[in-house]
Amino acid sequence: MNQESLTLLNTRLHALVIFRQLLKDDVIARFSALLDAPLDQPRQAVSLYADFAAALFAQTDNWSDYLLRCVLEDENLYMQKKAQQLPVDDAIEQCVAEELALLQQLSRFDGSQIRAGVSYDGFWAQWHTRPLDFPAIYQERLAHIGEHGYGLFAKHHMFIVRDGQIVPIQNPDPIRLAQLSGYAYQRDIVIRNTRALLAGKPAANTLLYGDSGTGKSSSVKAIANEFREQGLRLIELKKSQLHEIPALIDRLSVNPLKFILFIDDLSFASDDDNFAALKAILEGSVSSTTNNIVVYATSNRRHMVKETFSDRQGDEIHVNDTIQELVSLSERFGLTVTFTRPDKNAFVDIVCDLAQQYGVHLDTPTLIAQAEAYALARGGRSPRVAKQFVESLKAQEME
Repeated sequence: MNQESLTLLNTRLHALVIFRQLLKDDVIARFSALLDAPLDQPRQAVSLYADFAAALFAQTDNWSDYLLRCVLEDENLYMQKKAQQLPVDDAIEQCVAEELALLQQLSRFDGSQIRAGVSYDGFWAQWHTRPLDFPAIYQERLAHIGEHGYGLFAKHHMFIVRDGQIVPIQNPDPIRLAQLSGYAYQRDIVIRNTRALLAGKPAANTLLYGDSGTGKSSSVKAIANEFREQGLRLIELKKSQLHEIPALIDRLSVNPLKFILFIDDLSFASDDDNFAALKAILEGSVSSTTNNIVVYATSNRRHMVKETFSDRQGDEIHVNDTIQELVSLSERFGLTVTFTRPDKNAFVDIVCDLAQQYGVHLDTPTLIAQAEAYALARGGRSPRVAKQFVESLKAQEME
């Protein structure tokens, strides 16, 4: 392949329409620069070659796999229409077919064309390629778009909201259901509700209420991890961001994936403006507009509005009605699951299970006695205290 053929390939790459966003990818941009490498200028050509190889190796050593992943994750007009089951014009279908064929051709580029054309006898880094049927794989992805998603949601499964934008959590908590001890009954309720969401059935906005350290937040995150491959995504919001939920719903309601809007450690002051925002959402704003979104919230307070004695002595005529509205916010959740501190037997079961998970070598009577003492020193029993205790034992064994 000569200089002219490489330049033509690059021109065709830059003629992409449906997959045009791929040109912004750093690895693909360096690949484009490589195709224009001046073969008669060894130093510049070798440098462009090395630039591409370095960028690729930071991700993978297989160029075919990398390019295919970019194609499958690309959020484009065609993918959006197919995900929403909207009609697609024949001209767009033809464009997609042509572009997928080109991208498949480019995915087999192994650098030998550059190496053969440059007068340089030093070391050349070499990447792998493999034959892949881009059109067939892309159509297969479309057929299961509700499990994989596209764009940002195909690359990640846990997110936060920052400045009005959905931002992926780069290192999410990897906790899995199998790692959680105790509270199987409570978690099963939430799991069943989540399965209903994934199946497109009615699912309830859920409040996980109870004592701190009992695994409420960990349960929600473990569920998000467990059902990631079935199309579940989690977006965590702060209490101050509740007013952004309607805009999130507008964006997410047309997405084929299922979403948990997660609000951790929820409580309000009686004059908190965010109270009204959540009240409106729980009274039907979510469930009435879409069946792919639920709100999961955790709270250490059954009545999430902090009420003081002074609240009962105000000058409002119907003060009792106001107080009732404040304390009944939790009742607007369709489902409330209670996590209370474990009794001694439940705490011992949790400690023993965690000790087995961590591979702690200590006889059971000694383990229980030390666990009880540890819990007493830290204000009481809880799964969090049990985990801290077992981790401290494991750290001592490793010293």
